[in-house]
Amino acid sequence: MKLPRMRCTATLLGLSLLSLGAASPALAQDISRIAFGSCGDQNKPQPIWSPILRDAPDLFILLGDNVYADTDDPLELQAAYSALGSIPDFARLRESTPIMATWDDHDYGQNDIGKDYVSKDASRRIMLDFFGEPLDSERRTRPDGIYTSHIFGEEGRRVQVILLDLRWNRGELMTLTDPQQLAWREAQQMGPYEANLRADAQLLGEAQWAWLETQLQVDADIRLIGSSIQLLADFTGWETWANFPHERQRFFGLLEQYQREPVVILSGDVHWADYSEIRASGMAWPLIELTSSGLTEEWKAVSPNRHRVGEAFAVANYGVIDIDWRSDVPGVSLQIKDETGMVLLERTERFQP
Repeated sequence: MKLPRMRCTATLLGLSLLSLGAASPALAQDISRIAFGSCGDQNKPQPIWSPILRDAPDLFILLGDNVYADTDDPLELQAAYSALGSIPDFARLRESTPIMATWDDHDYGQNDIGKDYVSKDASRRIMLDFFGEPLDSERRTRPDGIYTSHIFGEEGRRVQVILLDLRWNRGELMTLTDPQQLAWREAQQMGPYEANLRADAQLLGEAQWAWLETQLQVDADIRLIGSSIQLLADFTGWETWANFPHERQRFFGLLEQYQREPVVILSGDVHWADYSEIRASGMAWPLIELTSSGLTEEWKAVSPNRHRVGEAFAVANYGVIDIDWRSDVPGVSLQIKDETGMVLLERTERFQP
């Protein structure tokens, strides 16, 4: 049985506009263009911010690996964020554009680390300080992560942005040890991890699952769900939701129960860009995912994915979502652009009833 929609405001979600960017201007009621990206090494040139600025998004979303620190030392993490903040075009973006951010492994702590990371509290404080999160924000004190949500726009043009935390509670990654199987995986451009089939294997944690179920009942006309790792991709042997199949199926189950409006999954992590789509029974529209990775990082050994539509692009890139409000059900134009602003991938989804 589907429950009635819940109405809420930004303050009820525990966010203020200041948390969308420390020096952001007052936010317009409606947003139509959202840009996003992930995986930017603060010690490498980052020309990509120039075309992002030219695109003038109403909101920019960072999906993780926003810096590469890979450390247990808070001072080293602080230095990494300081280096990012000193990049002139990124500084201009912070001054002109609201920003929402979550983390992945390299800015949370160590490569592929999960709940056992020893400096998670310091890491949270440093990240939220950098992005101007209010001192009274729930993200600073929750015992189970930095997940967050925000509603933009008035009734009829409501965009909900949900950012998940896939690090704080993430359980053990199961690693393949057989040399022959590892060699076969490598030949297929796949990684060493196995699916964790244990009943207690988790990505989100129970509190975050309960929160997400509540968020999916909030009144919105379109939802953007930010996941630092890929959700729809087939099992690749690298970090994806497919390593935790029970959690992945639980996510699909929530959408089948509550989805009445278009949902777009945004993801990063893999160091290539692609578009995936699943047409599942019980869902009002296809479930789609646009992956943008990385702002500086490129991984040429692209893993297979039967849900991928079209090509993958292993060059520095960012994503752009334009929302078309002219229909009762909003449509979206999805793009991946390279570091010069050239369009590499383009899709239009109309979400016809």
